[in-house]
Amino acid sequence: MSTVVPPRVRGMLAGISWPVYVLLYTPLALVAYYSFAPAPNMAGHSLHAYNVLFHDGVVFVALQRSLILAIGSATVSTALGTLLGYGLCRFRVANARGFMANMPSLIIYTPIIMPSLVFGISELIFFNFVHRTTGMLGAGLGTMVIAHITFQVPYVALTVFARLAGLDPNLFEASYDLYADGIKSFLYLVVPVVQPAIIGGFMLGITLSIDDFTISFFTSGPGSVTLPIYIYSAIARKGISPEINALGTLMITTIVVLAIVHFFITRHRDDASRQEA
Repeated sequence: MSTVVPPRVRGMLAGISWPVYVLLYTPLALVAYYSFAPAPNMAGHSLHAYNVLFHDGVVFVALQRSLILAIGSATVSTALGTLLGYGLCRFRVANARGFMANMPSLIIYTPIIMPSLVFGISELIFFNFVHRTTGMLGAGLGTMVIAHITFQVPYVALTVFARLAGLDPNLFEASYDLYADGIKSFLYLVVPVVQPAIIGGFMLGITLSIDDFTISFFTSGPGSVTLPIYIYSAIARKGISPEINALGTLMITTIVVLAIVHFFITRHRDDASRQEA
């Protein structure tokens, strides 16, 4: 049953939404526009910034490190976050009240709401302490991976926990009645049910890792410059150059293309499900 929206309400919603759209997308459009700045001593728009960017080996090394960091940390955090979300949901204290009833939420939400600055400084202090004490965990890509895993795990656990919270507990009892032990129940019941949450958590971990600057900055070391750190350093040295705008445009284009592909894949899957039904 569809609801007809009155013209006055529709006009009011449009008046609110369009300024928001302008604020959201105008900066992105300006980044793309200034990336086509003219070449030195020439007039008119050009691809000079992209040519310079593609011949800058430092950018590709930073991109490679960012991808290694993102994929590696997201893989580990997805596994740990899935187990954490499952454990917090499956083994909650029955009839718990007060502090114990809210313990799962506190465990998951506290790292999420923690400011990145505080988290990055605490990681820096911890790694320095371990390095002075044991000689291990010197600042570098390894410490960045550990730090990224640490702040990604709660996000994955939250998505898995939310998915399992609505699951009928009797399903676990039914799996035990079918002679499934804990491991088989997890592999053949929990994993298929929370598979969308696991995939979503993995993609979210990659996004958070590539986007992160603060925690990466505090835990990085020599030879571990990622793409966000490279962009910050380049802006600090010579301001916002056309090459930085070109790099930003390429990142925006990649995200838009991935979003469009995801939309069509999801739409095709939904159409197939409706046809089967």
